[in-house]
Amino acid sequence: MGKILAVTNQKGGVGKTTSCINLSASLVATKRKVLLIDIDPQGNATTGSGINKHDLEYSSYHVLTGRCTIDQAIQSTEEAGYDVVPTNADLTAAEVELMSLEAKETRLRNALAAVSDRYDFILIDCPPSLNMLTLNALAAAEGVIIPMQCEYYALEGLTALMETITGIRQTINPKLHIEGLLRTMYDPRIGLTNEVSRQLIGHFGDQVYRTVIPRNVRLAEAPSHGKPVLAYDRTSRGAVAYLALAGELVRRHEKSVRELKTERKTGT
Repeated sequence: MGKILAVTNQKGGVGKTTSCINLSASLVATKRKVLLIDIDPQGNATTGSGINKHDLEYSSYHVLTGRCTIDQAIQSTEEAGYDVVPTNADLTAAEVELMSLEAKETRLRNALAAVSDRYDFILIDCPPSLNMLTLNALAAAEGVIIPMQCEYYALEGLTALMETITGIRQTINPKLHIEGLLRTMYDPRIGLTNEVSRQLIGHFGDQVYRTVIPRNVRLAEAPSHGKPVLAYDRTSRGAVAYLALAGELVRRHEKSVRELKTERKTGT
């Protein structure tokens, strides 16, 4: 069964979608099969993957509202190499429609049950707010990746997100945990960046990824070409950083799988 990860932060502009696209492509570069699910009505993960969001027969809106199966919505991407469940502004309507549907918080989880065995990793790009779409992602996910800038207000937003994750773990998804905190748009020349980074590591320890994502022009340019940075400029600092992140994520996952197998053998 594929490892399902929600990539979310209630604060916008932290590199959430950029991380979804480029981590997906980098995991593909490590020979993993990846599905990226776009449930942000802005559809930036869709266009950044080279898919025209204005010309969709099926999207995550149709999946969540039961108008199609997830199989019908999945599209392959040529250059990026991963599969996508795309979206567009139609998804805004789903927030209202979901309120009147059965199992409104777990519709994405139920849909993913049909395809999760085909993938090594499933990444969900969430909207930058806590709404019914984000709740669906957190109900479906095993872990949460939190991209964040090392600035003062980022810590404030992080506290609110932690409370949300705790609440969901206590109610609809006991398996949910923080997979990792990802420092994005990182500039070590800025004193506050280093101070916030130290605070994060001091409080969260190994949950903070060792890999940091730097500010990088090529990384910022790639979405306008509908490509991950690996396909746009694989020698750029941004591409190298996301490859390193993919390697770190894979190593952590393999370690946890080994530990789980050991626990089952010993009965602890």
